Amino acid sequence: METKPEFSVRRDGAVLIYRLDRAAKRNAINRAMFDALAQTADEFAADPDLRVLLIESEGSFFSAGFEIADLKTGGVSEGPTGFRRDYRAVARHDLYDKLEAIEKPIVVAHQGPCYGAGLEMSLSCDFRLASPAVKYMLPELNMGMIPGSGGTSRLVRTIGAHWARWFIMAAETMEAQQALTVGLIHAVYPEETFREQVSAFCQRIARHPPEVMGSAKLAIELARDLDRSQGRNVERLINSSLSDRAEQQELLRMLRQRHVK
Repeated sequence: METKPEFSVRRDGAVLIYRLDRAAKRNAINRAMFDALAQTADEFAADPDLRVLLIESEGSFFSAGFEIADLKTGGVSEGPTGFRRDYRAVARHDLYDKLEAIEKPIVVAHQGPCYGAGLEMSLSCDFRLASPAVKYMLPELNMGMIPGSGGTSRLVRTIGAHWARWFIMAAETMEAQQALTVGLIHAVYPEETFREQVSAFCQRIARHPPEVMGSAKLAIELARDLDRSQGRNVERLINSSLSDRAEQQELLRMLRQRHVK
């Protein structure tokens, strides 16, 4: 019997789309799917014609999390050394760090519940969009662990320690509208037009000059770890490098024309 692919990759103009397609398993992400996403990220980073990476999924769930069958249970006998070795292999820090480091916008679209590794992966993306049907959860507490693929550190940096406790220490769910309120996601689009609005958003940001988008992403990342004075210096240096470029001058010319009208 022919095996159906568990993911797909396609282009829509300047947007590269990676889709989880394992609906029968609620899009639980296995190693092959992670590896494919890493390869897709490399393709996206290397191709100057690609402006936006969109991560989405098929079915009623965005993702139920990591594929439990891929988790090892026999590492305890090897002690801490064995655990650390296996942890490095499955935690996917390299992939999530790669997504953060690519100086292009990455969008993730949650059409359904997003749990565990699905949420951890999403926290390394620049924009998180959701439908009203989405619920979020980090279930690692129920496995005797904490979110370890950057989920704890990235979540605290995104929504603060107050609401991070809700996910990490209580393993409670959160619906889309509240997730929007606390800053976990950027927008909630109606279910009936969700994919169309996600596509329109990606096309809008794809129109911006790539050099500006990359500089903006870098400046935001730096600003999180710098004081105000250092942050302003980053702004000054980046704008100095962007000014007087032909593309920037054309944007200013068009803006002046609209203002005159």
